[in-house]
Amino acid sequence: MSSNRETYESLNLEPKPIRPHILAAATVVFGEDYYSGRRETINLSGFVQLNKWPMPGFEHRVDDKGYAEFETELISAPEVGIKGFSYELDDRIQVLSNPFLPNSGHVRQIVPGKNFPAEFYIRRFGILESSTLRLAHRNVIDIYGVVDSVPPFKKPLTGPYLGRPRGDGPFEVMQAPNVVRGTTLPEAWYPSNDENQPVGITPNLFFAPSAGPCMSMLVDPSMIMQTSMEGQIEVEVNGKTARIDLQGDHRLAGGAEVLLFGPEKHDEGAGVLAQLARVAMVGHSDELGGRVMLRASWPRVSGGTLGDGTEDSLSRVKFPGELHIDAEFELVTPSQTLYAANAVHIDGKLRDMDATGTELRLSGTDTALVTTDETPRARLTGVNLVMRDAYVGEHAAVNV
Repeated sequence: MSSNRETYESLNLEPKPIRPHILAAATVVFGEDYYSGRRETINLSGFVQLNKWPMPGFEHRVDDKGYAEFETELISAPEVGIKGFSYELDDRIQVLSNPFLPNSGHVRQIVPGKNFPAEFYIRRFGILESSTLRLAHRNVIDIYGVVDSVPPFKKPLTGPYLGRPRGDGPFEVMQAPNVVRGTTLPEAWYPSNDENQPVGITPNLFFAPSAGPCMSMLVDPSMIMQTSMEGQIEVEVNGKTARIDLQGDHRLAGGAEVLLFGPEKHDEGAGVLAQLARVAMVGHSDELGGRVMLRASWPRVSGGTLGDGTEDSLSRVKFPGELHIDAEFELVTPSQTLYAANAVHIDGKLRDMDATGTELRLSGTDTALVTTDETPRARLTGVNLVMRDAYVGEHAAVNV
């Protein structure tokens, strides 16, 4: 083998776990009938631990054709996993690694002797929990993606697809680099026993191939805000304005998650970038048919800034600091999901890093709420959201 061929030994990886923040989505079908069940794409986020070579017990090898690879494992612990709020269940769900089965994989060269781009692969055995369910699946879910670094952090404020699809699918998925997805779907999830083994032949839930087919990406924010939210939106329906009161509790994976990226975490120069990564706020509207939920889009990133744009670190932001977000909102209703035709600009003053009391209002133009075929059904004309109880830190454990 030529001496100029790369192997992963040249990366000088440290013998310790990677413990990054993760943004994810899964398209879920509820019930025992995959073809007629209620379908929902759920935004999730959390905290994962990836053990890897050169930690003890993991190997690095170069095969006889010159492909280098090293072994990895996704581990389970009470504070490690991803969580989100389900409109259909009206409950928090969280997805964990099954501690009784190996969630093992590898990073492998795609071109022999060239470390990147590389194949990222994990054999995933999961546990799904809500307040009333604990589910497991029988077959392995193969998670696959192409990465260009280790850790494979996604560039801040970039989306999971090569493009900006609208809707909960089904549609063909074209994931971006450094985004991984389940490739062996659909998969049925069954009630589980104490050993996390599926019981019986009647499932409660399925993971579907699209629009969020068990997708995930690692991000590297400077700070993570998980905050309960309450407030109102104004929606024009059939020429009449409806005011909808909304609320979401971050302890139930509701409310909002805001990611802050200092200049050391992005390549946009000075200033702090902000991302409204996840929103789940529930209310009631007679005009829209009953219970509704405001959420942030998974395919379309809600990005913005904190501060005046001159800061050389997050610690340099002067409070109260201006928080600006171009929000890509979606409104789930009993009959259909409506998608904002354009991002709406919301802003406010972040009082301090505690976030409690910060008010975000619509300050730009309003936008139509449309179906997947672009048919207008309503119009979002006002937004007034207030941050309440908040958990702020460098990590976002699922047991918060």
